[in-house]
Amino acid sequence: MDQITFLTGAGISTGAGIPDFRGPEGIWTTDPEAELTSTLSHYLGSASIRQKAWQYRSQSRFWEAAPTKAHTAIADFEKRTGRVRGIITQNVDGLHQMAGSSPELVHEVHGNVRTWRCEDCQARGPMQEMISRVRAGEVEPRCPDCGGIIRATTILFGEMLDSDVLEAAIDAAEDCEVIVAVGTSLNVTPVASLFPLAIENGAVGYIVNAEPTPFDAWADDVLDGDIEDVLPPLLATLG
Repeated sequence: MDQITFLTGAGISTGAGIPDFRGPEGIWTTDPEAELTSTLSHYLGSASIRQKAWQYRSQSRFWEAAPTKAHTAIADFEKRTGRVRGIITQNVDGLHQMAGSSPELVHEVHGNVRTWRCEDCQARGPMQEMISRVRAGEVEPRCPDCGGIIRATTILFGEMLDSDVLEAAIDAAEDCEVIVAVGTSLNVTPVASLFPLAIENGAVGYIVNAEPTPFDAWADDVLDGDIEDVLPPLLATLG
């Protein structure tokens, strides 16, 4: 039976009310200064940037978002067929796991916003507890263990990707018979390079995205339109 790898981007989560970053109404497009909060040197070096980052986090739609029909379709496909090789995602929202996808199959290349980490002592915990502190009036919560700077467990600009996660993602792309790119522009490397990598290794490729991508010509089929409408029927044909 064909093993299927999914490659997902911001477009799969916009239906959950989570805006993308670079699109016409994206977070960084509408507020260019917001990009500084995602840059490691600025975040660590500026208290005002950290405070702005905490305001963004506390006001984010992440905390009320629920998985979309597209997330659920992928999770249901895994349960129904047992043929999911991996879910490589550029998203940091954790919605694949919330939809029921097996955590060990989800490779979050850019990390996850739902946990925090201390830069000094490496303590970790659920981000929701820090959001509650900010909403209660703290402008910049500090590590409860050592008082150090804390941040989301996401990959910031100027920071290396997690090599173990990236290696697992590469393996999932190389070792599949079908790759389905969902809601990703396929512009941001190295994740974008995993789609052609799968094709070069013999996989059949599908792209489900509202806008054209640089690799449309590599795909066996390109499906545009609303992802929540287009993806479930595709998965039905695949198994």
